[in-house]
Amino acid sequence: MAPQRETVEIEGRRLSLSNLDKVLYPDAGTTKSDVIEYYRSVAAVMIPAVRDRPATRKRWVHGVGTAEEPGEVFFQKNLDDRSTPEWVQRVTLHHRRSTNTYPLVNDLPTLIWLAQIAALEIHVPQWRAVEEDTMINPDRLVIDLDPGPGAGLPECVEVAHLVKAIFDDMGLTSVPVTSGSKGIHLYAKLDGSQAWEQVSAVARELAKSLEADHPDLIVADQKKTLRTGRVLVDWSQNSGQKTTIAPYSLRGRSQPMVAAPRTWEEIGSPDLAHVRYDEMASRLETFGDLFAPLHPPALSEHDGGGGRAASSADPLTAYRAKRDAAKTPEPVPLEAPTPGRGDAFVIHEHHARRLHWDLRLEHEGVLASFAIPKGIPTDTRANHLAVHTEDHPIEYLTFTGTIPKGEYGAGEMSVWDTGTYEVEKWIDGKEIIVVLHGREGGGLGGVAAELGRSGEGVRLALIHPDGGYGGGDSGGKENWLAHLMKDQEKGHWRHDANGAKEAKAADVTPSDAEVTPSDAEVTPRDADVTPAARTGPAPSPMLAQQGTLGMVRGDDWALEMKWDGIRAIVDARAEPLRLMSRKGIDQMATYPELSGLAALWPAVLDGEIIAQDKNGRPDFGLLQQRMNLTRPADVERARRDVRVRIVLFDLLEYEGRDLTRLPFRERRAALELLADGGLPENVQLSPLFDGDAEHVLAASAEHSLEGILAKRLGSRYEPGRRSAAWLKVKNERTQEVVVGGWREGNGSRAATLGSLFVGIPDDAGRLVYAGRVGSGFTDAMLDEISSKLRPLERKTSPLEEMPAADARDAHWVTPKYVGEVSYSEMTSGGRLRHPVWRGWRPDKAPEDVVLEG
Repeated sequence: MAPQRETVEIEGRRLSLSNLDKVLYPDAGTTKSDVIEYYRSVAAVMIPAVRDRPATRKRWVHGVGTAEEPGEVFFQKNLDDRSTPEWVQRVTLHHRRSTNTYPLVNDLPTLIWLAQIAALEIHVPQWRAVEEDTMINPDRLVIDLDPGPGAGLPECVEVAHLVKAIFDDMGLTSVPVTSGSKGIHLYAKLDGSQAWEQVSAVARELAKSLEADHPDLIVADQKKTLRTGRVLVDWSQNSGQKTTIAPYSLRGRSQPMVAAPRTWEEIGSPDLAHVRYDEMASRLETFGDLFAPLHPPALSEHDGGGGRAASSADPLTAYRAKRDAAKTPEPVPLEAPTPGRGDAFVIHEHHARRLHWDLRLEHEGVLASFAIPKGIPTDTRANHLAVHTEDHPIEYLTFTGTIPKGEYGAGEMSVWDTGTYEVEKWIDGKEIIVVLHGREGGGLGGVAAELGRSGEGVRLALIHPDGGYGGGDSGGKENWLAHLMKDQEKGHWRHDANGAKEAKAADVTPSDAEVTPSDAEVTPRDADVTPAARTGPAPSPMLAQQGTLGMVRGDDWALEMKWDGIRAIVDARAEPLRLMSRKGIDQMATYPELSGLAALWPAVLDGEIIAQDKNGRPDFGLLQQRMNLTRPADVERARRDVRVRIVLFDLLEYEGRDLTRLPFRERRAALELLADGGLPENVQLSPLFDGDAEHVLAASAEHSLEGILAKRLGSRYEPGRRSAAWLKVKNERTQEVVVGGWREGNGSRAATLGSLFVGIPDDAGRLVYAGRVGSGFTDAMLDEISSKLRPLERKTSPLEEMPAADARDAHWVTPKYVGEVSYSEMTSGGRLRHPVWRGWRPDKAPEDVVLEG
């Protein structure tokens, strides 16, 4: 923007912008024009985080000053009616000693107006209000980790992992935000069922508990004299009278830092630092809206005892916020969209920073848009990542051109194909199935020809892999799957005209003469056929090695999500059905709801048993409540609270034929054929992703999954072996450990244990000390662990290389049990940093434990 005064029109509102060349951050040279541009660029993700929340502002009219001489700041709650535009939404609240009218930052014009008046910092409460004196119950909880003198971000990170473990145990979705000042804010999503007094009390107890458990690291008291070298766990911002710096807000410090939502992988990095305003654009392009999992549902006129609707929903708000009509040739309509016939689509080939294809489907007056890095799939067995982006205007159906450098989506854009489509299913946030009919000579013609459907259209499904729980505002990014429906495929597994499954011989080609499949490698099940006899034990599961993204290169990999559960080999060759653990123990009595797997006879399959939380995410801690139960009464009681399912990802044997020597791509095709006949209740296939492993790993992190598994398409199944043909790439580092001792607790844990001493076997078979685990335990866990370990007490330490200081007051135990911890990093001395207990691994023996790396 130019330095002179100018009048602009934003979403139909006229604003006068002045002194645009005024330097507001002297040490950085950042001008008011830069500040306005920053808030315009983050509006699509910031507005959902502050919508309908009374906003308190901190203004630096003359700039923030320098590090040596800070500028004067004005703290404002009440609006000045004389200078506030009449269109700014507002709410009036009567406090004990005052009555204030606050702005509601619900649209882009309001956010830009605040930037114009140098309201650099925007603070909001954890509750919303849309009518006079209406305070809706909090929809989020916040913990402010504030380092005292002698402490810094590393100490805040250590505490952040402790708080996260508690939030996880409470079943709360959490998002970390580096504050842009000194510390870290941890937010957790609430369901709005409790008043702020109750939420504040819970936060206070959390802080006090952490202080009791970690007195050398944590303080819950505001007194400055107590904070040296420790981190204040400030719970007070959950009060109905308190506010917190808004996510994405600038900070009024000497450098233009921002309150930046982060991934947990970033929080665990030793290079963690606060984020500058000019780093946010690339972060949004990479991560999208990391705060989206905490966005509450839109308010209705019945919420909060009669609060009005938050604002009229404009599906193009996010689109306009990212574009300046004066700088880009893209259509930027000011008026509400004009609906078309509702059946048009366009696919753009977009040469942006990374080449990708944009699929846009006309829906409810706008274009629902998905960015597909690898383009429309051409094989039903290879799903492609599809990133759900902001809605686009109808005018984009015919747009081609070059978006200038420096603008959102900069690069060349051309139409790859366009035409009409038919809707078979459209469930917002979950699943879309359409048949695309492209133009003559368009890119879809080649896809249809490959499928043997020239002139018939391409049947495409867009599927949210977690059923839509990841969610977010239309301006955020969501990771979906683009999948070709199977009934249109040519030359691969398919249904015949009568619905019977068939497979062409060419589809299952033996790698060697050792395997000679028939024309139908996997034949249809027939109710009149007697189950095959069981011939020997089922194979042990193949194991994956720890890997990195750099190891997953090229197109020879199938990518899956890493499921946070326990492995199970399904032996459905005969009755009774067996569900074998890694130790060779039948688990059917523990998980009777999986008995429907018997319908898949005669087969041996590999899979993972998982328990899901209320949001549909795999939860290993929840699964712990079902492990090792065998008495029918105990199992039935636990089933009422913890439901399990199994995710299948490999087929090892069918009708007596050993498939382990076939390439993974052929075993997977056979598994999908078997699944085409319908899967039993509580059974699903693990989706396959095709494309950039970095994108798929980011998708797993966004949905709080453990990471991904990469499997070479040509790899055989190697029973019982840990093979580099399967690589696991994790978001949160986890490590299996062997428990070798424990230390008594103090404070609230005085009657039980305070921490566990754990080790990891080395190559020589020694159990080497790996650290002390003191967090991640619930009260029930502490009691159960104590009763489990006390009978194993011994006089000598089983742990090698144990420092004398750590061994003080230790109770040693025979190293019989395996557990799992998460941690931030491994020190050069082999110690786990910030370990957090995740639970027991009854499926593992001490000799199975290896250093994950």
